[in-house]
Amino acid sequence: MSPAPETRQSRTGVTTTVTTAVAPAKPSAAAAPAVTAEDLLAPLPEIPHYDTVTPLDARALSKTLFQRLRTLDEGTHEYAYVRNTLVELNLALVKFAAGRFRSRSEPMEDIIQVGTIGLIKAIDRFEADRGVEFPTFAMPTIVGEIKRFFRDTSWSVRVPRRLQELRLDLAKAGDELAQQLDRSPTVGELAERLEISEDEVVEGMAAANAYTASSLDAQPEDDDAEGALADRIGYEDHGLEGIEYIESLKPLIARLTPRDRRILSLRFVANMTQSEIGEELGISQMHVSRLLGRTLGKLRRGLMAED
Repeated sequence: MSPAPETRQSRTGVTTTVTTAVAPAKPSAAAAPAVTAEDLLAPLPEIPHYDTVTPLDARALSKTLFQRLRTLDEGTHEYAYVRNTLVELNLALVKFAAGRFRSRSEPMEDIIQVGTIGLIKAIDRFEADRGVEFPTFAMPTIVGEIKRFFRDTSWSVRVPRRLQELRLDLAKAGDELAQQLDRSPTVGELAERLEISEDEVVEGMAAANAYTASSLDAQPEDDDAEGALADRIGYEDHGLEGIEYIESLKPLIARLTPRDRRILSLRFVANMTQSEIGEELGISQMHVSRLLGRTLGKLRRGLMAED
């Protein structure tokens, strides 16, 4: 059976040659020469570049090439040629599927590359005699491969690509060293293996914590006596805000006169009013006010001078 070429012209004016099978003639007295793989593949070099083929022509060519693929042995040059041609003709499906994920942070080139893997899987699994169009069969496989890529490789917190690659290098080096040393490697050993500084190793380890995130409301393990993570997070202690000022005031207060230190203690520790302080010290309330204002001004200037 020899292929009969059929010329088709698309809406864009691109002429393609599609090979269709012709019914075999009745055997004659002289035996016909055997059909070789070169004969089967003869029309394929006339296929135009896939970027110039319309979707309609690509679908028609794909049907013919799938029939051709079934007649070839896997692993041969001819099989790889037809398979690669099918991949190129149907790359538009990958680009269409990848467009749905354009808003993701991953580069579009990576998404298309992953989608192409799904396309190759679809080509290997497709059975033309089932009556299903190849785009209908391939699209779920392509989209599923892309979604699996995001599920397996996406980071909970976005980090620079340099740190993403460093995390992979650290994981690989850590496994190799653990097998050699029969223990977990140290930061120095990892740095020596990767020929980087220890600070970079620590940075990569810290970035690895951003790969996955745990919910604050996640329930603990069965053997964990503590509650959810949200219940174990410490609260904000507003009293800590004044520690820095207290430590800075201590040497300034130590240089005050005993009377000024006592007035401060009575006012801000014992919470006494100026009148009560005046009665305690035997001076007027007005005098207490002047002394207190002078002392506070001296402390304020001392803090500003230290800044």
